[in-house]
Amino acid sequence: MPKLILVRHGQSEWNLANRFTGWWDVDLTEKGVAEAIAAGELMAEKGVLPTACFTSLQTRAIKTLNLALESAGRLWLPVTKDWRLNERHYGGLTGLNKQETRDKHGDEQVHIWRRSFDVPPPPMEPGSEYDPGADPRYEGIDVPYTESLKLTIERVLPYWESDILPVLASGETVIISAHGNSLRALVKHLSNISDEEITGLEIPTGQPIIYDFDDDMKPLGERYYLKGA
Repeated sequence: MPKLILVRHGQSEWNLANRFTGWWDVDLTEKGVAEAIAAGELMAEKGVLPTACFTSLQTRAIKTLNLALESAGRLWLPVTKDWRLNERHYGGLTGLNKQETRDKHGDEQVHIWRRSFDVPPPPMEPGSEYDPGADPRYEGIDVPYTESLKLTIERVLPYWESDILPVLASGETVIISAHGNSLRALVKHLSNISDEEITGLEIPTGQPIIYDFDDDMKPLGERYYLKGA
């Protein structure tokens, strides 16, 4: 039966520093590397081995995938990378310390920016310090200047339908190494979670989440963590 593995990247340098990251490219911490390796070891231990791989264009997700594949003995697999699996763009909040932002704008406003379904943060100024628009990996892409979770879903789900679901439907075991919000988009869709509830869903770093599918490509039961399987 088709099987989907979702993995949020291991702890990043800006996760540790409590900064809004979004589309800015940061590396994994030592803990993040260990989380990624452990995810691959768990897949090997449980016999849940991917045969097709998708990730974003961001280093933290790509490295998590590579480390997990290596520790699972699957580094030889081809990998498809696409910007539509990138993290949500945090706009003008990118690079800011989350606590300092709360001190400046108030807990309620920051909570709205972080957890509202359809209210994006203030847009990033074009050409500002953390603007990824000049990054060669995004050449030809209309890089956003801010995104809500709703806007993130609007780019993730069409890609899921057009590129990932057909691979899954062919019987492959697909792994997607991505980010908190791009994975929220998929979990919302697959688990039929409401707009209100999805904003409170936490996806832990480095913990493989599994969906099994039936012959009609509908999730067979609810998602589960591989460590508990």
